Amino acid sequence: MESNLYAIPPERGPRIVAIGGGHGLSTLLRGLKLYSRHITAIVTVADDGGGSGMLRKDLGMLPPGDIRNCLVALANAEPLMSQLMQYRFTEGTLAGQSFGNLFLAALNGIHPSFDQAVAGMSQVLAITGRVLPVTNENVQLEAEFENGASVVGESRIFQCKKEQDCRIRRVNLRPEHPRALPAAVEALQQADLILLAPGSLYTSIIPNLLVEGIVEAICASDAMKVYICNVMTQEGETEGYTVSDHIRALFKHSRDGLFDLCLTNSAPIPHSVALRYAREDAEPIVCDVEECAKLGVEIISCPVATVENGYVRHNPGHLARELMELHQRRTIRVAGGSFREETRHSKQ
Repeated sequence: MESNLYAIPPERGPRIVAIGGGHGLSTLLRGLKLYSRHITAIVTVADDGGGSGMLRKDLGMLPPGDIRNCLVALANAEPLMSQLMQYRFTEGTLAGQSFGNLFLAALNGIHPSFDQAVAGMSQVLAITGRVLPVTNENVQLEAEFENGASVVGESRIFQCKKEQDCRIRRVNLRPEHPRALPAAVEALQQADLILLAPGSLYTSIIPNLLVEGIVEAICASDAMKVYICNVMTQEGETEGYTVSDHIRALFKHSRDGLFDLCLTNSAPIPHSVALRYAREDAEPIVCDVEECAKLGVEIISCPVATVENGYVRHNPGHLARELMELHQRRTIRVAGGSFREETRHSKQ
């Protein structure tokens, strides 16, 4: 039967919460906004590198970079405004810094909290939905390695892992158990679809799960919950990881059964592109379906990857369409217009 997904106008689309950081989350958001006006992005604030790290050190503010990318992804402002927010200075003391980061820093200076500064920038860009920092607390990310070594600072994890030449055992936040933004918890409680976005496993996705209140809200929700696995392993974080390794790490840092669906890519990766990635200790992630099933996770494999300028990326449109069609197949609409996942028996 042909899907009638496209008959559902965006203003009546599901309430979606997407959790993550980095380019993976913003890529996902660009596609999702075509299908729903009710999107909430919950974004990590553990970044301490690049332009964000400079502003964090100089001004004592939370890192703006991932937030900025998500705001631009959901923006409905004139194209020139989006270009302006992503513009990076090339000379002088501002070299490498983006205008959007500075704009958000200025808003942070005139608002009483970082989340209110983000809300102000959301109005300027007329975004679809909301972008929320996962917490307003000033947190640092710590990584512990299997050989007992540890390092503090998100930007230092890559190099330290290369030096230690062993897997990351776990990551932690300092201080531990920061409180989640109440609006983020509320969004999860009201969600019809909760997505763990693609992105760096230990530095973009898991830090959100270490914030007090986030995992509890996900587990208590009866929304459909989907983890969108990366297409390639990542040098300095997940060399040699399979899909089940990613899922185990997520469960270890949260709870077993946090989600029971995982969307993976089935589109082939060109040999020449795979060779280039191999030179950087990265490769297509092996989907070990049986191991995932042992963890209670069903694999949904779809052609959602594309190659752009020699890099493998999720295609925003294809990814969002597959997620929306999955949601439509697996849920029923109840009184009041909300969506709820059908029972596992009815899925099979």
